Amino acid sequence: MAFEVQSEIRKRLIDAFTDASGEFLSGQSIAELIGCSRTAVWKHIEGLREEGFTIEAVRRKGYRIVDTPQKLSSDEIRLGLKTDFIGQKVFYYESVDSTQKIANDLSTENAPEGTLVIADEQTSGRGRMERKWHSPKGEGIWMSLLVRPEIPPQQAPQLTLLTAVAAVRAIEEAAGLTPVIKWPNDIMVNSKKIAGILTEMQAEADRIHSVIIGIGINVNQDRTDFPKELLGTATSLAIETGNGLPRSRIIQEFCAQFEKLYLLYLEKGFYPIKLLWESYARGIGSFMRARTYNGVIEGVALGITEDGVLKIESSDGTIHKIYSADIEFPLS
Repeated sequence: MAFEVQSEIRKRLIDAFTDASGEFLSGQSIAELIGCSRTAVWKHIEGLREEGFTIEAVRRKGYRIVDTPQKLSSDEIRLGLKTDFIGQKVFYYESVDSTQKIANDLSTENAPEGTLVIADEQTSGRGRMERKWHSPKGEGIWMSLLVRPEIPPQQAPQLTLLTAVAAVRAIEEAAGLTPVIKWPNDIMVNSKKIAGILTEMQAEADRIHSVIIGIGINVNQDRTDFPKELLGTATSLAIETGNGLPRSRIIQEFCAQFEKLYLLYLEKGFYPIKLLWESYARGIGSFMRARTYNGVIEGVALGITEDGVLKIESSDGTIHKIYSADIEFPLS
């Protein structure tokens, strides 16, 4: 199905309901706020109802949204979104091969910073090291975020670590869980993966055109939804909390957390993000095993460098810098 892009009037309508915080808005006040006729207001209200929104209409009071649809949509994501630019432009798809590919295409078409591409299903989702990411219909959050930071290309990997912190904080706020980060970008709950991040860059030698950050979060899967090979390693928010969760709430919280951290990063640099990342990281100060392309390195994790590189001190006192690896935490 072709993507859905919000009209400017629809976006203003959603912003007006967001600002109203559940209070009634008269048809006249809506018309003045969004700059259209009352007839046009009525048509857009009906459009929201067709999407599954429950809208109460009371004579002499006006309209208010009392419930949102279970199905994701651009409008549902924007209703309640408290950001200035992250997620303010949303492209929503029923099913795609990869949101990363679409976001990369949008980047070349000069889509604005903060553009979010979201799919209800990915048929060819992928994670780090080209591994397949299981992205079933209606169960999780499969999205890609476009940013255009004015930083040197060699600093782009820092955004992966920033995104991991934003994802952990969003899950804490929206689901009440306490995830940890497994270097570099796996979000874990009870030693099982609940979210992952994939960062890709379009750049020249000295200038970034865009960074596309893919985020996958398992939300409402139960154990029978995972392939057999993932049963021992993957989990979802619903499994861990015992309740289904509205995906739009988690997306909104992620956007808010990311925007706050991103602006901090652009102003203060990576150091405050580094400290936050290490505070959420699993295994700092503990023994771990790193399986790299060149062999296995064992030792105590010391933290990360300014470039986001993992430091491990082996038993002979050698400090190894780990750029890419699978991390394990042996029992002994």
